[in-house]
Amino acid sequence: MSTVALITGAASGIGAATARRLSAGGVRCVLVDLDGAGVERLAKELDGTWLAADVSREEASLEAVALAEQRFGRLDLVHLNAGISGRVDVTAFDVERYRQVMGVNVDGVVFGVRAAVPLLLRSGGGAIVVTSSLAGLVGYVGDPIYTMTKHAVVGLVRALAEPLAAQNIRISAVCPGFTDTPLVAEAREMFVNAGFPLLTAENVAAAVESAFYTDVPGTLLIVQPGRQPVPYRYAGVPGPAGGQRPPRGD
Repeated sequence: MSTVALITGAASGIGAATARRLSAGGVRCVLVDLDGAGVERLAKELDGTWLAADVSREEASLEAVALAEQRFGRLDLVHLNAGISGRVDVTAFDVERYRQVMGVNVDGVVFGVRAAVPLLLRSGGGAIVVTSSLAGLVGYVGDPIYTMTKHAVVGLVRALAEPLAAQNIRISAVCPGFTDTPLVAEAREMFVNAGFPLLTAENVAAAVESAFYTDVPGTLLIVQPGRQPVPYRYAGVPGPAGGQRPPRGD
């Protein structure tokens, strides 16, 4: 029986690279993206199935999981990758843009987990990997709202790690540095001219595949150019991947 993966933000960048990597290993893929033409093209290339949808809508995640069950009868791996940059100036606030960023980067992850867990359980367990960022671990002054959203999903991963592990579902996150994807396309020339190394989407996809099979729930995998991915450790902080268990209240 083939392994089945659901990937959001799959039409390009990290999502597309992850889909290609998993498919090359025999995994059947359900691909989701707002770019309908792009995600359809990739699904046909990989003999997968696809859904053009906005992950900030709860219905999108529910429809994607239903599609996985209808087409393949199960779900084993989930890569919640869809994301957009913030570009929200807190001194000249654009509420509409703020809601859009929160909807994709935070709501899309929450809705994705909520929709996927029941089918993962019916399939005997599995793994969820969320694409966060180094900005989910440290403050990035260039994009505070994006930074906030990535901190939020790191917190969700850490908080869900133990209860999901008890149900045979591993959840973790990858935290890459700047990656050569459409998300940084406008700044790419600046990085190149400055001699700043960028990760490739394939670098991050390899880390995503590794994170799917990590033995430690709640792992936050740091991905940087020229280095092997390493788990992030919160020195002296309790909780998953933090070095000690939280104190019990009883």
